[in-house]
Amino acid sequence: MLYTALFALLTPLLLLRLYGRGLRQPNGSAGWAARFGHYALPALTTRPIWIHAVSVGESLAAVPLVRALQETQAGVPILLTTTTMTGADAILRMLGDSVTQVYFPYDLPWVLQRFFRHFRPRLLVVMETELWPNTFAMCRSEGVPIILANARLSARSLVAYRWLPAFSAGMVRTLDHIAAQTREDAERFIALGADPGRIAVIGSLKFDVMLPPSVPEQAAAVHHALGINRPLVIAASTRPGEELIVLAAWRRVQAALPATLLILAPRHPERFDEVADLCRRQGFSCLRHSQRTNCAPTVEVFLIDGMGELPPFYAAADVAFVGGSLLPFGGHNVLEPAVLGTPVVVGPHTFNFTEIVRLLADVGALVVVEDASQLAAALLNWLGDRNERDRVGNLGRDIVHRHRGATQRTVGVIADLLAARA
Repeated sequence: MLYTALFALLTPLLLLRLYGRGLRQPNGSAGWAARFGHYALPALTTRPIWIHAVSVGESLAAVPLVRALQETQAGVPILLTTTTMTGADAILRMLGDSVTQVYFPYDLPWVLQRFFRHFRPRLLVVMETELWPNTFAMCRSEGVPIILANARLSARSLVAYRWLPAFSAGMVRTLDHIAAQTREDAERFIALGADPGRIAVIGSLKFDVMLPPSVPEQAAAVHHALGINRPLVIAASTRPGEELIVLAAWRRVQAALPATLLILAPRHPERFDEVADLCRRQGFSCLRHSQRTNCAPTVEVFLIDGMGELPPFYAAADVAFVGGSLLPFGGHNVLEPAVLGTPVVVGPHTFNFTEIVRLLADVGALVVVEDASQLAAALLNWLGDRNERDRVGNLGRDIVHRHRGATQRTVGVIADLLAARA
C-alpha cells in the first residue's frame, strides 16, 4: 500500500522530530516507545473502550465522555491515547490514574499489531476528525467497531480529502457511526462517501465542559495577585504571528486605559521563552507566571507559561481574546470563557468552530475582528461598559447551557454498539 510505504519512509523524520522536542522542552520526546507499540505497563485484564484524542482541545472535550462512560459502563476500563505531550498532560491532570493513557501508535500495520495484542480494545472512539486508514483497517479485521465522536469536517478539509476520493471514501465507510456536531458536518461526511444511515447530528461535546467548582475562588485569588482594581484582558491560545498583532492592539488599549493588564497565554509550551522575549522587544514590562512573584502595577503583560491554568484566568478577565483565529489556524475553544460569562473576541479564521462562533455572535457574546485596530476597539468597547459585559456574558453562558447534552447522546450510541457486538 502506497500510504504505508510513505509513512514508513517518513518514520526516521518523526523520530528526529521527537528528538528535537526532547532538546527544546522537558519530556518533549516522551512516549517514543509507545508510538512504536512497545509498552512497559501490563496488559489490561478486561478489554477496554479505546478513546483517541489528538491534543489538548480534543482531550478536554473527551473528559465528560470518559466520566459518563465510567458511570454507565462500570467495570470496563478506558484506554485513552493522545498524539501530543500537551494532550497527555491534560488527561493526566483531569483524569489521573482512572484511565490508562498512552501515546497513539504510529499508523503502521506492524506497530498496530503490537498495540492490538497488548490492549485488545473492544471499541474505538475517535474524537473529531482523525482518519487513520491502517488503524481503521486493523479495527475492521479485529471486529472492533469505530465511532467518530464530536465529528466535524470543515469545507476546507472536505476539499483536501477529495483530492483522493476513493481513499477518503474507503476510510469513512469503515466507520460504524459518525456523531456529527452539526448538520453541515454530517452533509460533508456524506459528500465524502459516508453511509447516511450511520450518521446522526448529536451536537458538540465541548458544550458539556464541566469546570471545577473551585474556579470562582481561584479567580478571586488571580484578581488579588494581579491587582484587585486592575482591568484584565486575557489573550489565550495564541499562535505564531498572533502575539505581534495582539501587542500592537495592546499598545492602543494602554494608551487609553494605562492601568489595564494583558494576560498572555501562548498555545504551545515550547514558545513560552520566545513570546516572553517578544514582549520585551516590543517594549512591554513582562512578568512570567512561573516567576511566582508579585505582579507590580508597572507590569504590562503577565505571561502564563504553564499548561492547564486557563479557567481561573478566563473567569478573572473582563474580556477574553481566543487565539488561533487572527491567522488561518482555525481557532480554538471559545466555550471555555463563554461558560464563565466572559465576553469573547476572535479573529476571522474560526473554521474549526464555525457553528459555535455563530451561536455566540448572534447573541452579542462574541465579536469577530480583522486586525490589531479592530481588536483594540473591541477590547476598549467592552472594558468601558461593565453592564454590557455582564449582560452579554450571561447570554453567552446561557447559550452553553442550552446546548448541553451531546455527551449523553454519544454514550447512548456507544452503548448500542457494544450491545450489538456483545
